[in-house]
Amino acid sequence: MNITVFGAGAWGTAVAAHMSVAHNVVLWGRDPAVLESIASRRENPRYLAGIKLNPALKVQGDFVLAAQHALGHADALWVLGTPMGALRQTLEHLLQIAPIGQWPSVAWLCKGFEVGTGLMPHQVVEEVLGKPFGGALTGPSFAAEVARGLPCALTAASADPKTRQAMVRAAHHAALRVYELDDLVGAEVGGAVKNIMAVATGIGDGMQLGLNARAALITRGMAEIKRFAVALGAQAETLNGLSGFGDLILTCTGDLSRNRRVGVMLAQGKSLDIILKELGQVAEGVKCAPVVKELAARLGVDMPITAAVNAVLFEGVSPGEGVLRLLSREARSEDAE
Repeated sequence: MNITVFGAGAWGTAVAAHMSVAHNVVLWGRDPAVLESIASRRENPRYLAGIKLNPALKVQGDFVLAAQHALGHADALWVLGTPMGALRQTLEHLLQIAPIGQWPSVAWLCKGFEVGTGLMPHQVVEEVLGKPFGGALTGPSFAAEVARGLPCALTAASADPKTRQAMVRAAHHAALRVYELDDLVGAEVGGAVKNIMAVATGIGDGMQLGLNARAALITRGMAEIKRFAVALGAQAETLNGLSGFGDLILTCTGDLSRNRRVGVMLAQGKSLDIILKELGQVAEGVKCAPVVKELAARLGVDMPITAAVNAVLFEGVSPGEGVLRLLSREARSEDAE
């Protein structure tokens, strides 16, 4: 199977390295130094330092040549490993290379909502291409662990069976399992909003509120995610799976979670500007939070944890005050909408 992965960040590199164990994979990236290091030393020094990558993985700095690697083959895949903010531009560049009728199957790795439009990844794809196309490869996965070959399970989410099967063929081998899902909306909402909940959990952990508080935040966070997802057209049961509770638990509890680290550092009194500089990578929960808050208000969906995270991130509310706002809410039925 010929596969091109666009984006040599942590997750794009990890997915490309994993897929190259069984397939002919080319990784495209913007940074020549990173690509040179992967080619010569089998290491991505910026995002996955110290982790040796499969020698079979090829790199390509020319976008057109990278795209052509997967064109004209019956069994091929383009994997869009760029951040959410670069998804639209990447699709537009690919359209300049070949009309959609010549494209291989397409999967994207990004999670979130597009800033400015509030669109989910599949909606951006449909807007650019003029029709539904492709699917999301998503689920609970830290890039460093996948790059090391540790066990992992992902969801191949798409309304199109051909796309789902292409993702399974590309990634279901070695220690990584891939499960098919036709509810793309549910998978994308779960993968996006869990980042906001991870910021909240990080604040709680940074304030040393205890494991009881963490469990409560995760559980009530999922209640918010489900309400929001269903309002957007998802199936509620999707959020019980890998792209829902699985991704939420990992991102809220794992020390490798960038979004959780944002919350921890907020609790330590650091400003958001300093936190983002120290991270050096995208924390999608920060970008996603105001978009989700606005969409939830428009849909009439109650999302108190999301509102509290926004207040701490952007409205000058202290972490302590944000927690107090949640604790002072009126009692209600656990299954209330």
